[in-house]
Amino acid sequence: MNYQDIISIEPGKRGGRPCVRGMRIAVADVLGWLAAGMSHEQILTDFPELTENDIRACLAYAADRERRLLTAK
Repeated sequence: MNYQDIISIEPGKRGGRPCVRGMRIAVADVLGWLAAGMSHEQILTDFPELTENDIRACLAYAADRERRLLTAK
């Protein structure tokens, strides 16, 4: 999964936050829905413009970002 092909950051769109395929759905939105307990199927039903690959790209983006964070010593 190459999330860079799906996740984009555009100045002026959602405050420059990372979004899915240039839409106004932010990675943080998808992560929040998952954290709230929504299943992939529920998200795809509520937002039919998203795909399973979009959800996986959001998770991959978040995992990559987490790996890059500095840790306290």
